[in-house]
Amino acid sequence: MSTCVMTGIGSGIGRAVAIEMSRRSYYDRYALLGRNTDAIRDTMRIMAENGADHLSYYPVDLSEPEKIGDIIRAVDRENGEIRALLNIAGYTDPQPLLTTSLESFELTYRVNVYSPFVLMRECTKYMRSTGGKILNVASTAGMTPRPGWLSYASSKAAVIAMSETLTAELAEYGIKVYCVSPGRCATKLRTRLAPDEDPSSIMQPEEVAKVVCNLMNPEECCLDGQNIIIRKQI
Repeated sequence: MSTCVMTGIGSGIGRAVAIEMSRRSYYDRYALLGRNTDAIRDTMRIMAENGADHLSYYPVDLSEPEKIGDIIRAVDRENGEIRALLNIAGYTDPQPLLTTSLESFELTYRVNVYSPFVLMRECTKYMRSTGGKILNVASTAGMTPRPGWLSYASSKAAVIAMSETLTAELAEYGIKVYCVSPGRCATKLRTRLAPDEDPSSIMQPEEVAKVVCNLMNPEECCLDGQNIIIRKQI
């Protein structure tokens, strides 16, 4: 049994990816991590309606990466081979330098950088014997100057760098590492970054999800090792 581990499925891009993945037969089981129980349960309901019949929920606050090791051990014990990891969860508190507190900066990094790092490390312990895929969701904010978004933009730049580094490091295990950087997308997180923007005028989570799921196809073997920009021309 092949297992796919996912974060961020309660809303936005993560929810759209989970629903789209459930329509495909790439993996036998899904281990879903997060803290928003009601939203995640609702996503799981839709996944089950689409035919995904092996769904497990592991409550965890991704601002506490020190708890992830025990959870991944439980995932392996209870589900079987971990063959895929999708790091989609994200957090933002958009502030300029002079009003960014150390606490806010650290929280952004704990969710956006530290937890993906620990998840990759812990999942790799199991995936190195079988191969598999890791996909990290970064952002175009991590590629260009974004005044007022210091903690978020720099955290996403770190995700891009980690992904590119691990592409080379994990190749010997047959693990492919993908990184996608969506542009403006209608999510709750985007609402915090651009509260006055009309969400209907920009890219939708379902459009990003189709690209992500195409990359997770076990037959895809040529697009790892690069920062893939997903942007809709409006």
